[in-house]
Amino acid sequence: MRRFSLTTRLTALFCLSSAGVLLGLGILIATAMDRHFAEEDFASLGDNIRLIQRIAAESAAAPVPERLAVALEHHPGFIAHVSTAEGQTLYASEGFDFRAALGTASVLPAGRDHFVWEQDGKSYRGMRAAVPAPAPLTIVVGMDTEIHAHFMRAFRHSLVFYVALAALASGLLGWWAARRGLAPLRTMAARARAVTAHKLDERMPVEAVPVEMADLAGTLNAMFERLQRDFERLSEFSSDLAHELRTPLTNLMTQTQVVLSQPRAAEKYRDVLASNAEELQRLTRMVSDMLYLAQMEHGLTLPCAEPIDAAVEVHALFEFYDALAEDKGVHLQLRGEGHIVGDRLMLRRALSNLLSNALRYTPPGGNIVIEVGNSADAVTIAVENDGQEIRSDLLPVIFERFSRGDKSRVRPDSDSVGLGLSITRAIMAAHGGTIAVQSAGGKTRFTLTFRRQALPTAVAA
Repeated sequence: MRRFSLTTRLTALFCLSSAGVLLGLGILIATAMDRHFAEEDFASLGDNIRLIQRIAAESAAAPVPERLAVALEHHPGFIAHVSTAEGQTLYASEGFDFRAALGTASVLPAGRDHFVWEQDGKSYRGMRAAVPAPAPLTIVVGMDTEIHAHFMRAFRHSLVFYVALAALASGLLGWWAARRGLAPLRTMAARARAVTAHKLDERMPVEAVPVEMADLAGTLNAMFERLQRDFERLSEFSSDLAHELRTPLTNLMTQTQVVLSQPRAAEKYRDVLASNAEELQRLTRMVSDMLYLAQMEHGLTLPCAEPIDAAVEVHALFEFYDALAEDKGVHLQLRGEGHIVGDRLMLRRALSNLLSNALRYTPPGGNIVIEVGNSADAVTIAVENDGQEIRSDLLPVIFERFSRGDKSRVRPDSDSVGLGLSITRAIMAAHGGTIAVQSAGGKTRFTLTFRRQALPTAVAA
């Protein structure tokens, strides 16, 4: 089926509404006028019947037929038939066949004296009455309603013409009003068409649209904000990814070209291959982390949700990192205990990311404290380490991909690619929790918050 525009639908609705209202009003007026004409006609017939009854009551002064002829000759359109109880006609209007009128009057039910009949293509209204004394008489009178019918026909023709004209005028006005009222939608559509990958700053005119469309405009603006923000993040991610991949690939290519430029000793080839293996391991780890992060950020549900003793998991990580901490002279400490519901492997990875970062930045002789806290609505796991504070301008972006404390990205002593904190934040989002960071007074503290009322639902992997 063909779909009509909203303007066309509103125009048709205006036309039909105005035509319906005017037609209903015209029918109501026509019905009232017809009822009024009937009341006037029957009132006039009643007066004539009373005149005939008075003449019949005074029949001793003059014969009834002659007096009726004189009294009724000045009533155009009025007809009368007077008969005795034996059926003898005393008076009948000349030139009129009363058989149809008398037949209709004879079958009227008791108590009813008004009737209507059709004859020779004309409509008549009639009344029946009786004169009981001095001699019983039956009176039937009628009136031609052609003058009223002619008026009603003219009224109906005028009504149809006026309704059609009013519907046309209403349609034109409705079309103009609909076009003007929907102009903000066309403006919004034009602005939406102007949005491209290189022009994401277009916004809907919320203040310039009607109140009914303001909510839609605001919703579209919020959508454009999200699109622009996500597109910018994607662009930054692509740029960061290219930057991160360029360095190891350049190293691999340079070292390979140099070693192949002339014959080398077998020991030299082994050194180059070992160096290339390290770069390849870094690339493999980077790709694996990016795939894992992509899964987290696209709504991956928890593979296995189960009760977890946070203190047990922290002890397991301490055993894993104990040798590294001992080499650096860093002291590991656990405080408190608590239970959460989540995925054990994901939780261990999140804590491992924080603990490895803390070991990387904690100076020799420093402390790393993991504190488990409980409250009425949440369980928190805080990882705090001594060391240089994170600059305040880096805190808002520290959980972004490839974010590091140094903008140069040159850290010869680190194999980090800047994805650990992004993965940790994604893991917390999958658990319905949050992660926050504070850095002041020579200490940096990352806090994982697991809300009790937001515990995730376990699903099969």
